[in-house]
Amino acid sequence: MRVIKVTHYDINAGAGGSIVACFLSDLHRGDTEPLKSLLDQYCPDCVFFAGDYTQNGKKDENKLRFLSYCAAKYKTFCSLGNHEMKYDCDIRAETIATGAVLLDNSYTEYGGILIGGLSTGYENAKQGHLGKTPPPDTEFLSGFAKKDGFKILLSHHPEYYPAYIKNTDIQLILSGHAHGGQWRFFDRGVFAPGQGIFPKYTSGIYDNRLIVSRGLGDTTRIPRINNSYEFVVMQIR
Repeated sequence: MRVIKVTHYDINAGAGGSIVACFLSDLHRGDTEPLKSLLDQYCPDCVFFAGDYTQNGKKDENKLRFLSYCAAKYKTFCSLGNHEMKYDCDIRAETIATGAVLLDNSYTEYGGILIGGLSTGYENAKQGHLGKTPPPDTEFLSGFAKKDGFKILLSHHPEYYPAYIKNTDIQLILSGHAHGGQWRFFDRGVFAPGQGIFPKYTSGIYDNRLIVSRGLGDTTRIPRINNSYEFVVMQIR
C-alpha cells in the first residue's frame, strides 16, 4: 500500500490575509486518485507543482488530466522539472492547455504574493539526470529576487539553493527532485540526483525557507525504504 504523509507548514508572508496552498512534486508513475481526495479534503486556494509531472519525457494523459482537474477547481501554478525538459512534445503548450499557470522562468502575482518558476537547466535535453545539474536561468532569478514583496519560488532542484538562491531575497523556495533520498536511515536520505551520496537537501525545511518535498511518485521501480510519499499543505498568512 502506498503511504502518503501529509506535512503542514505555517508560513508568515505578511500578506494581510490567509491562503491555503497545497504543494505537489514528482508525480512520475504515482497514482493521482488519492491526491484528488487529499485536495478535496483541504480545499486549497491554490496548488503548486514544482516539476516532474511527467515521466522520462513521455506523454502521460492521466497526469495531464490530473493537472486539468486541479486547474478547474483551484488556482494552479506549475514550474518545469528535468523530466519535462526531456518531453517529446511541446510540454509548455500541453501544460497551458490544462488551464494551469505555467511559470517557465517567469513570475506572476497572486493574493499579494509574487510566485515565480525556475525551470530546470535542461533545454530539450535527452540526457540522464544523475550527474551534475546544469545551471538555471540566473538572469531571470536575479530579476525576480529584486522584486519588492514576499516571493515564492518553485524550483524543482533543491541543489540550486546553495549555489544560486540562498543569498537572494527570496523568502520561500519549494523544491522536490530528491525523492527523499529514496532510502532513509536515521532520518537521512542515501542518494539524490544532482547531490549524490548522503545528500543534504532531501526532506523538510532548511534555513526556515527551503521546503523540499519527498514527492508523490518514482522514476524507477527500486522501492523506497523508510521514506513515505509526501503531500504538503501550507497556511500562508
